[in-house]
Amino acid sequence: MARIGYIRVSSEGQNLDRQEDLIAPNVDVIFREKASGRDTRRPELQKLLSYIREGDIVYIESVSRLARSTKDLLGIVDEFRAKKAGLVSFKENIDTETPQGRFILQVFAALSELERESIKERQREGIEAAKKRGKHLGRPRKAYPDTWSSVIGEWKAGKITAVKARKMLGLAHATFYSMLRNSKSR
Repeated sequence: MARIGYIRVSSEGQNLDRQEDLIAPNVDVIFREKASGRDTRRPELQKLLSYIREGDIVYIESVSRLARSTKDLLGIVDEFRAKKAGLVSFKENIDTETPQGRFILQVFAALSELERESIKERQREGIEAAKKRGKHLGRPRKAYPDTWSSVIGEWKAGKITAVKARKMLGLAHATFYSMLRNSKSR
């Protein structure tokens, strides 16, 4: 019987230390991952699923570290159960070795999914409210270079190539063409 840890954060900029500090003292091996919980084909999760054997217990900090949706979480837990392995979540105090633990897991998984969907809905509402107020969202637009009109005039006249025009303006490919599209409305 192995005690296995799984820790995950969503992006490269995030840190695994907090989860590792909680789980490391309780396990023999840890699978670490920096990937979105929406993707159930995460490499370290797949290695974990291949690694577990009958009698193993997988330790996680929270059910949200394993999956983002109830369906995905229950699918992963079903794979554990098919291999006769258990799951322990510290945050929710869940142990799937008991019927009560399996029931509570489903409740918490549904609540976790509801929380995630509520956050996304509030975010969409906030974006819509900001747009209605005329607020610009996202990265600020780059200012047109002072030489824009003359360089674009040369390009349109066929005197220089688009590559040369971009270099003269000091613009990246995508920025150049974006500015070109938007300049038609200027």
